[in-house]
Amino acid sequence: MDRIYLRDLEIDAVVGVYDWEQRIQRRLRFDIELAADTRIAAYSGEIGDTVDYEAVANAVRAIVTREPHALLESLAEEIAETLMAQFGTPWVRIKLGKPGAVPGVREVGIEIERGTLATSD
Repeated sequence: MDRIYLRDLEIDAVVGVYDWEQRIQRRLRFDIELAADTRIAAYSGEIGDTVDYEAVANAVRAIVTREPHALLESLAEEIAETLMAQFGTPWVRIKLGKPGAVPGVREVGIEIERGTLATSD
């Protein structure tokens, strides 16, 4: 199975468990991978035969900016579920980072993997 990816997608969002965090925006950083069979698109040259990178980025932006989130875990899970449903992918990996959240640490975050990554012929 092939993988389509987005690296270093940055989105400003309200996320955090503390009251003061719910009043500010922070930059979040995403690495996203989706399983896809890209062979048809390779031959057709048509965007409709593959996963549209911009549509993936827009779907993530819509989730992240729709409402405040308390935990990165719940945000990552919602993104994974949405991408799998919207793009029909059997597998997704989401790496979500929150730079500067902990003093002395460049970035904290979570990485989740959902679904099954099958091997291709």
